[in-house]
Amino acid sequence: MTAQIITGADGFLARYQGLRAGLPGDLATRDAAADAFRRSGLPGRRVEAWKYTDLRPIASAAFHESVSLISDCADLLARVPQIDAPRLVFVDGRFREDLSVSPSRTLFTRFADRPDFGALIRPDNAPMVALNTMLAEDGAGLHVPVGLDAGVVHLVNLATNHPGATTDFHPRHIISLSRGAKLTLLETAIGNGTYLHAPVTEIRVADGAALTHVRLQHESAAAFHLATLYADVAEHGIYDSFTLHLGARMARTEIHARLAGPNATTHLNGVQLLAGSQHADITTVVRHDAPNGTSRQTVKNVLAGRSRGVFQGRIEVARAAQKTDGYQMSQTLLLSPDAEVDTKPELEIFADDVKCSHGATIGELDADQLFYLRSRGIPDAEAQSMLVRAFLAEALDAISHDTVRAALETEVAGWWERQAA
Repeated sequence: MTAQIITGADGFLARYQGLRAGLPGDLATRDAAADAFRRSGLPGRRVEAWKYTDLRPIASAAFHESVSLISDCADLLARVPQIDAPRLVFVDGRFREDLSVSPSRTLFTRFADRPDFGALIRPDNAPMVALNTMLAEDGAGLHVPVGLDAGVVHLVNLATNHPGATTDFHPRHIISLSRGAKLTLLETAIGNGTYLHAPVTEIRVADGAALTHVRLQHESAAAFHLATLYADVAEHGIYDSFTLHLGARMARTEIHARLAGPNATTHLNGVQLLAGSQHADITTVVRHDAPNGTSRQTVKNVLAGRSRGVFQGRIEVARAAQKTDGYQMSQTLLLSPDAEVDTKPELEIFADDVKCSHGATIGELDADQLFYLRSRGIPDAEAQSMLVRAFLAEALDAISHDTVRAALETEVAGWWERQAA
């Protein structure tokens, strides 16, 4: 007799019931999240925030718990950007001490040892957060003490290949910077096979602290990557975020940033390089809750084949947030007539003394510029590469750390070489 295969929300709920007794942390919190997820299920396209990203491929798959093997990681580690920094490695959602070099100047804890679901995130109105709260087994807790510049930390997420099984993992990360602290966090996701990587991250930036958060998503071509981040920025704090989407069959990064104190700043920038039938989505919500806040969002897409890019950017300005300065821009370069981009900017403003704007551009490679380069003896592929790199230069130049920026530039160059091959 063949066992019934359970998919979709019911499959995740069945997994939770099977794992419940062995999961770390407060089971009451997990049970409440399971109830919320049972009511909502996976978000569908009738939900406004998900109208451009269809989760039916995930709903139709049956996911299984992964079992990580040491021998599975060598090829993946070889693909991880090599930077001179402490490295925290998670394999299939679980911390691997043997592959890691823990930071000496930053307090690192494992979610599995000290489970903390945070205070910023409410699973009852966010289905992907509810799913993560149900099933999270491990994750990184990083705390930078008062006034300390912790340098660079590399958070590495690897997904191994399990033949015949579609695995899923749901890391839970908390990044906390005390007053005046600084940290550059490079977060890399690389994998083999078919899997769902659905991390949730809570970020707290205290008064005068500064976090530079660079995310490289280069998952397997058959993978699903659904990341949710919540950031709370206090007075004179800075949260500077950059996301590079390269891999995955379907990817979505959803960032909620709240400027909670006066003169807080956030930058939510990103680049999506897509080909084939890839789908990638950057969705942001910036809440200005205090005066004199500044937010900047620039997302650039380069789309080839039948790929589809999405950018949804929302700026909310509370009545108390006078002198707010908010800006968002989406720019897309279409390399194929079959590629598609969807852009949805939103402004919700209740203050009367603000400066907020948005814009969007969509175009192809400039024929005159291509002709000029060819006329100077530059081969067609190289000419196209030069124009694409020029299009992306502004976004990559915004990454302040030279070594981290160089690592991402190498990844971008590799993507273009694969398209030109």
